[in-house]
Amino acid sequence: MENADVFLGLQDFLERMRQPSAADFVKSIKSFIVSFSNNAPDPERDSAAVQAFFANMEAAFRAHPLWAGCSEEELDSAGEGLEKYVMTKLFTRVFASLPDDVKLDEQLSQKMALVQQFVRPENLDIKPAFQNETSWLLAQKELQKINMYKAPRDKLVCILNCCKVINNLLLNASIASNENPPGADDFLPVLIYVTIKANPPQLHSNLLYIQRYRRQSRLVSEAAYFFTNMLSAAAFISNIDAKALSLEETEFEKNMEFARALLSGLSTDLDGLSSQINQLAGQDQREPTESRHHTLKEDHANRPKSSDGKSSSKDQSSISKVPSISELENRGATILLKEDQVSKVFQECPYMFAHAGDLTVKDVEELLNNYKQLVFKYVCLLKGSDGASASFPLSKSQAQAQQHVETVKESQDHRAIAQNIGLQSNTDKEEDGPTRTSNQENTNSDLLKEEAVGSSEYSHDDTSKQ
Repeated sequence: MENADVFLGLQDFLERMRQPSAADFVKSIKSFIVSFSNNAPDPERDSAAVQAFFANMEAAFRAHPLWAGCSEEELDSAGEGLEKYVMTKLFTRVFASLPDDVKLDEQLSQKMALVQQFVRPENLDIKPAFQNETSWLLAQKELQKINMYKAPRDKLVCILNCCKVINNLLLNASIASNENPPGADDFLPVLIYVTIKANPPQLHSNLLYIQRYRRQSRLVSEAAYFFTNMLSAAAFISNIDAKALSLEETEFEKNMEFARALLSGLSTDLDGLSSQINQLAGQDQREPTESRHHTLKEDHANRPKSSDGKSSSKDQSSISKVPSISELENRGATILLKEDQVSKVFQECPYMFAHAGDLTVKDVEELLNNYKQLVFKYVCLLKGSDGASASFPLSKSQAQAQQHVETVKESQDHRAIAQNIGLQSNTDKEEDGPTRTSNQENTNSDLLKEEAVGSSEYSHDDTSKQ
């Protein structure tokens, strides 16, 4: 399918539907959406109804004067437009519509969150020559986009782009190390590892949604192959155990318990932020009036006197305008509680609500610099306020963490990889969706440059974003 046809599929479809001769099509589409939405969710029946409707409509397109003389690509584009339009309208009705699907989403997400804390490439028998976690971040980011879209095809593209990034990275690694070209036995373990690390939202429901509502006649060839691999990866993760990770049962359970404790601690830390703010704000409100009055009397007695024995009004004004650090902290906490969206206040602190699994190698240097600035400001503040000690001792765990940060920073594996395979550095750039590249079997660095922002024979447009 040509790129122009893909990009203009929905727009061309809507434009044709505005023609007077398409009135019957418009009526049929609206009638189907209304009648479908009025029925209680039944995934099997719903899937069959949608697939039958698409088949009937596409057959009618072929026989209608609106598409007279059109090529197969244009007719296929019309079918894509129909699917995108209808499924965007029905999305809230059919996606994760059953409690069981929601429960399975939560279970799968929790399983990945736990396993990602300790799983390593060697646990999945990934060959050393193919181990490249820094480059796999590109594939993770593509997969994590899956909930940005409503149309089945657009969700599928996120999976295809993830798989294409992995496939091309493996191919380049095999060439660099004189290994045999990677096969399915090499590809699937990496896809499993990338999926665990990415922990894409509502993966179970997204896969079911694509299975049920992506036009079956288009879920073929390369798309079918990669999608089948993703289904296998999700099934593997759902049933993952000690044997699957080549671990002893006791070691696996120990790692899982440690992961639970770690995630529980992170959750407690985030919840504790709100409690701490409430506590700080409440201190000022709970301070007894008598105590405040007593403090004011003491301040008045200690104020400098003027020549007539009275307190200097200028000095009095100056002193009253210098609150203590504790008072400033309490006042700020009170103001913070009144904010409609507290998270926006911390936008300049990108790691405030981050989990350990969210961080990448690139974040290490920034975190280290922020830490140094914080210590410097703390020491300056302490010295400026005549503090007794400006020391900022590190606990054993903090010292080990800092040493680890320096070690990771010095390794600079991500820079060497970027130079070797030509990956772009700004992988966090916001995209409307994965972009299209050539279908040629190109394994040079130019292809990987394109893959850094997502490459596929498919593309997205904005109309189906959630």
